[in-house]
Amino acid sequence: MSIKYTNAEWQGKKVIIGETDLDPARPANLLLGFHGAESTPENILVHGNRLRLKNAVMVYPEGPVDAGEGLWSWWEDGPRQKEAVIRFLQYTAQTIEQAHRHLAGNFPDAQFRTCLWGFSQGGAASLVYTLFGSHPLHKVASVCGFLPEIPEEAAQQPTAVDILGIYGMNDDIVPSFLADHALDEMKAKGHKLTARETRQGHEVNQENLKDISDFFNS
Repeated sequence: MSIKYTNAEWQGKKVIIGETDLDPARPANLLLGFHGAESTPENILVHGNRLRLKNAVMVYPEGPVDAGEGLWSWWEDGPRQKEAVIRFLQYTAQTIEQAHRHLAGNFPDAQFRTCLWGFSQGGAASLVYTLFGSHPLHKVASVCGFLPEIPEEAAQQPTAVDILGIYGMNDDIVPSFLADHALDEMKAKGHKLTARETRQGHEVNQENLKDISDFFNS
């Protein structure tokens, strides 16, 4: 499987776009990959490049919050986290709209389904947008994800989404009970959940990547 990568700038932020060979006769996945806190698109791309995806366009955006030294996050922790999460939802909605425009211009005959995945705060970002984002989603995967403080005024996503949630019992950054609680919350909101507790720490491993590939390819 060959993937062609290009760099772009959307909303004044770096975006890395990866394209597989597309079959226009079949629905394709638009897959946004969210990096962790204080990280970069290149760091999640390292993992994404090891996925074995079929008929997909991958988008790795840069987080909107400057964490210093060239690193980025999706929202700030602290007492104003709820407001920061609202800004994240707005930023991600605009990123998805830009991705849709990119696809319409480059693949006018293809049909795309919007999907999300991420690691750590990126997994949290995927889950939060599933709950409160303004775009319908097809599938979502989270590795070592959690839920931040949720703004009361956020509107809940009305469409049920297939979710793969992976977390480790030996994770010393996102304790397993926090990840498990986040996935229970997704199920309680009516989403279709496949949860996998493993012995891993705070990481993305090869078994995770195989599970994610199978999940999005099925």
